[in-house]
Amino acid sequence: MSAGSDQARGWGFAAPALLWTMAFFVVPFVVMGAMSLATLDGRTLVWGLHLDNYAELASKAYLARAIFVSLEITLTVTVVSILLAYPLAWIIAFRVPQRWQRLALLLAILPFWTSYVVRSYAWLLVLAREGVVNQTMLGLGLISEPLTLANTRFATVTGFVHFFVMLLTLTIYANLVQLSPNYRRAAMDLGASAFQTFRHVILPLTLPGIMTGAFLTFVLCIGDYITPQILGGNTELTVPQVIMVQLGRRADFPLAAALAIVLMGIVTLAYLAMARWLRLDRL
Repeated sequence: MSAGSDQARGWGFAAPALLWTMAFFVVPFVVMGAMSLATLDGRTLVWGLHLDNYAELASKAYLARAIFVSLEITLTVTVVSILLAYPLAWIIAFRVPQRWQRLALLLAILPFWTSYVVRSYAWLLVLAREGVVNQTMLGLGLISEPLTLANTRFATVTGFVHFFVMLLTLTIYANLVQLSPNYRRAAMDLGASAFQTFRHVILPLTLPGIMTGAFLTFVLCIGDYITPQILGGNTELTVPQVIMVQLGRRADFPLAAALAIVLMGIVTLAYLAMARWLRLDRL
């Protein structure tokens, strides 16, 4: 069979995936990019190459604030989730007997079986002024009056962390179980302490799993609308919430598109930074 026939067959196999990508990613992205350069004249959409929407993002404080709030929440959630997920993954991989590890993983991913909306409302009830947390602390005499926990950034971060710790646990666990015990034995034979072995051997070898889970957490968290809407109580708006405000209340599609483009730009920069860091780390 000729090379031309092989190439034609290859394009034939790739065509469905390419068409799918074009129809549901490339075309919508181009339309959104063009929309972000349009303007509104009253309620009339005026197409053109205008940067007014991007200038408005920089000039209006509440729009710039939404971007910073989204980044602050996302980075906080990512860091806290890593700090909680790594010990959990370590315990499952090295402290739980192998015959019980599947059960431990099953218990770890149970939150994924519950509706995302239901989990958010459950945390709202737990953190409410009459919720479990406040009532428990009042009963123990730790506080004299209920704390304001719901409808705060703390509530938003808590709801996010509850979900993403499980995601990171799976990605880190997958790296940990692939490590040969000989790495740790060799390090200790050379005089390394348990902490030195972890810092110089185990941690570098598991960084790909950490970074993959961190990137997934970053992407899903910064683009999430439900959790900040339910648990944050609109006390401070994130970018997805502002986009919904522009679409639902003002019908300002160009400004909403510009916000979406900025959000995608942030995610792209995060991906490029992660990919470059992993490449440099392997050199």
